[in-house]
Amino acid sequence: MSVTTLVMIRHGETDWNVQARIQGHLDVPLNTLGQSQARALGARLRSMQLDAVYSSDLSRALQTAWPGFDDAETRIVREPRLRERHLGVLQGLTGEEAPVSQPDAWRAFKSREAAMPLEGGESLGDFSARILGFLREAVQRHAGRRILCVTHGGALDVAYRHATGMPLQAPRDFPIYNASVNILVHDGGRLRVEHWGDVSHLPAELTLDDT
Repeated sequence: MSVTTLVMIRHGETDWNVQARIQGHLDVPLNTLGQSQARALGARLRSMQLDAVYSSDLSRALQTAWPGFDDAETRIVREPRLRERHLGVLQGLTGEEAPVSQPDAWRAFKSREAAMPLEGGESLGDFSARILGFLREAVQRHAGRRILCVTHGGALDVAYRHATGMPLQAPRDFPIYNASVNILVHDGGRLRVEHWGDVSHLPAELTLDDT
């Protein structure tokens, strides 16, 4: 039985993370601390045996992946399916602004109902299907290998829930840290969590909460 390992990483910090501003598909770069997180993460990635390297094509993910590879330009495969959920009319708003200016979309977002449409964006169900579709394809293409996926908090949320059987509607009770290493293993036809929320490669001053 072949065992396939997915090393999934959330991008480093952005100014919009600090502001609690909704990013979605908007292309927000890393801030200074996020760049430092990426460099610390890069040192760890260089010690890993990785057979395939994928990153969301948004700059905050690519900038997180880049320091891990001397041949980053050719090694990193840009994968739009690893993008964050498209949050439509909520994108660019803070968690305080959204309920006031876009109350219907905010209710849809907070409901976590898989089929509920979100104006201008993806339903939670469509987003989940996009992420899991890519992961299934990657596991099949690289069976028995070690795959790196640099992505976003929403994608990690979907992967964790799928691997643990946690419903999409359930409140999140697990951390998703910037620049964290999260390892899932596919064997016996299913995905399971091996390690989660590992930030041991980050100095204390670069480790923040999971917003």
